[in-house]
Amino acid sequence: MMKSRLFTFLIFFYAPCTFSFAQQRPKAPNVILIITDDQGYGDLGVHGNPHVQTPAIDAFAAESVRLTDFYVSPVCAPTRASLMTGRYALRTGVRDTYNGGAMMAGSELTIAELLKAHNYVTGIFGKWHLGDNYPMRPSDQGFDESLIHLSGGMGQVGDFTTYYQGDRSYFDPVLWHNNEQESYQGYCSDIFASEAIRFIEKNKDRPFFTYLAFNAPHTPLQVPEEYYQKYKDIDPSAGFGMDEKPFYPMSEKDKEDARKVYAMMENIDDNLEKLFSKLAELGIKDNTIVIFMTDNGPQQQRYVMGLKGLKGNVWQGGVRAPFFIRYPDGFEGNRDVAGLAAHMDVLPTLAELCGFALPSDRKIDGHSMLPAIKKLDAKSADRSYFSYWTRKYPELYENISIQRGGWKLVGNTNYNSGVDSFELYDLSNDPYEQHNLANAQTAKARELKTELDAVYSELIQEENLVHPPLIQIGNAAENPVFLNRNDASGERGIWNQEDVYGYWRVAVEPGVYDIQFKFVKPVAPNGKMTMEMGNQVFVVQDQATSPFDILEMKEVTLKQSKGDLIPFYIVEGKRYFPFWVRMEKK
Repeated sequence: MMKSRLFTFLIFFYAPCTFSFAQQRPKAPNVILIITDDQGYGDLGVHGNPHVQTPAIDAFAAESVRLTDFYVSPVCAPTRASLMTGRYALRTGVRDTYNGGAMMAGSELTIAELLKAHNYVTGIFGKWHLGDNYPMRPSDQGFDESLIHLSGGMGQVGDFTTYYQGDRSYFDPVLWHNNEQESYQGYCSDIFASEAIRFIEKNKDRPFFTYLAFNAPHTPLQVPEEYYQKYKDIDPSAGFGMDEKPFYPMSEKDKEDARKVYAMMENIDDNLEKLFSKLAELGIKDNTIVIFMTDNGPQQQRYVMGLKGLKGNVWQGGVRAPFFIRYPDGFEGNRDVAGLAAHMDVLPTLAELCGFALPSDRKIDGHSMLPAIKKLDAKSADRSYFSYWTRKYPELYENISIQRGGWKLVGNTNYNSGVDSFELYDLSNDPYEQHNLANAQTAKARELKTELDAVYSELIQEENLVHPPLIQIGNAAENPVFLNRNDASGERGIWNQEDVYGYWRVAVEPGVYDIQFKFVKPVAPNGKMTMEMGNQVFVVQDQATSPFDILEMKEVTLKQSKGDLIPFYIVEGKRYFPFWVRMEKK
């Protein structure tokens, strides 16, 4: 599907033309979307955590409409795909956080593209995690300015410009600014926030969309020492009253991790205070829609307001997230709004607030939250929400759920199991998922399982899942191309292993290429490097006399093809998969 089709169904909404030519149409609202990474529901002062200091976010929540039953996916990339497109992530091709499954099809239409078509200037600062190559980068998906790290996290193998910094990967990083490597000084959250503020200042006189996607408090848990010192002596398991909320045990490692997470969150809070103050200083606070949310539950066990489960689980602790939205010119704040809402609702809500039409050539799963926010109706109980998480592809009835009308069915069982092997919760009376009613409420369990089966069957047949997105090699939009480990497919759970089978799904333009293969660690000499691309196979015997970590193939003629690019180096009976591959069309 060509991106140019976007303009065939976008519509501008204008009020009746009753004003004189001397009058000007009001400036469209600015949009700031803030998302943090692996921050749990309980990692906020406003949610009853006595340890973490988040005064700016707490004050922002007090001015906002607070969606109290808001849901996301159990892990990073699927949440971000749904957030950007208003669709279940599987429809977009996103099915994993790596394994080549965190690449969103270039044919998807994002919030940034839809707003840009309405004369917004758009910028992303932080974590993208929806594909690191053309046509899936932020710049290919509607962002005028992008300052990001690669893959799912700084210091991870896919983010090869920070990987070798080890326990300093969050400090003085090499980031990707408008698709070029650029060195920065300071701590990552400070950098992303300050650059977002600079973008806002620069574009204050025109409508802007700022996507501030902090990579913190995702692992590795690195934080400036002055913040850690504030938390190093606390007991994160103490200070919680004995009430109906469960509190799950914390190991000593959990406690130390919580101290670092809270320090990272206070740093984010300080940066958001600067951002919120800048809006007031520029006089654009009232005409700016600001959203604060998180992408999934906490990775480590700590206070989560009694919710069951963590990141990666479909229980409430993994998928229920804070969501605060403030728009002084648009609606009254300081209110709680109940009713099922989800990440895929953000795009339809912004469409209604900013006046752009939803795409009509694809299924949009989200619903506008504006009627509930403006207290016009409460029909959210009539909708359902499907969630799952397993590596590589969805596994039938493994870590899978559906909820509707206050009821939630959870599967952690075999593919051929009946409803008696599922978990059924009445969230209205059991928000902490302590009482399984599957055997007592079999009719309700069967009803939800029937719907779950239908949604699952529909989603796994989606075109972008059956035919995954391809990285374009040799396209003028990105030359050279760096293929990184995050977007490599192959053995389940491929990460930084050396002896592992892997490949990249690509579409190659014909031409002559210079290719470099980088290895995680130096490899022994006198081996054989092989690269397979369809029915073309290229082999070279290295001429090194000592261990090396980069090997080159020069003047490689590739024909036009689509498929799996499979590189491997064999020496001393061991097979090495590259850390990254650089391909440049001459």
